[in-house]
Amino acid sequence: MSKRLEDFIIASREEFDEIEPSADLWSRIEKHLPPVAEEPKKREAKTFSLWFVMRVAATVVLVMGIAFVFYVRNEKKQGVDFAAINPVYAKQHVQYASLIQTQRSELRSIAKSDPELYKEFSAQIAQMDATYKDLKNELATSPNQERVLRAMIRNLQIQTQVLSQQLNVLEQMKEMKNGQDNETTKSI
Repeated sequence: MSKRLEDFIIASREEFDEIEPSADLWSRIEKHLPPVAEEPKKREAKTFSLWFVMRVAATVVLVMGIAFVFYVRNEKKQGVDFAAINPVYAKQHVQYASLIQTQRSELRSIAKSDPELYKEFSAQIAQMDATYKDLKNELATSPNQERVLRAMIRNLQIQTQVLSQQLNVLEQMKEMKNGQDNETTKSI
């Protein structure tokens, strides 16, 4: 501030303190001001009741359960009906599949007596089974499903032949072992 203004304020200070605005000045000022809005209410913190939370949780569980049921049904429908493709092939498929199950159970009986041989035989079958599963997966999307089904049946036929050969080898090994046991008992 300039020195002259400061000196003037200091010198006239007493005069400034004596002069007061008129009483109606504030009422005139208030008339020109916009009306004062009420003070906005503070929002209360929302609380959720236990009942509300339980209803929401139950709804979520119900929706998830229904979705799971639809998912499971959809998974079952994705399987291909062999009889719809070719009924003859479907019968052959069932026959070979049941024959393979029987032969595999016979083969499992040697697992205890000769685990190495069983492991070798199982590895061969596992390779063919993997090929069969690939064909089964391809069947659902293949434009020529009958051809893929024939390939699957051919794979099952080969599996039954291999299992039969493996069982024949086991039978021959048993006969040789029994023959050797008989010779040793006769010599004693």
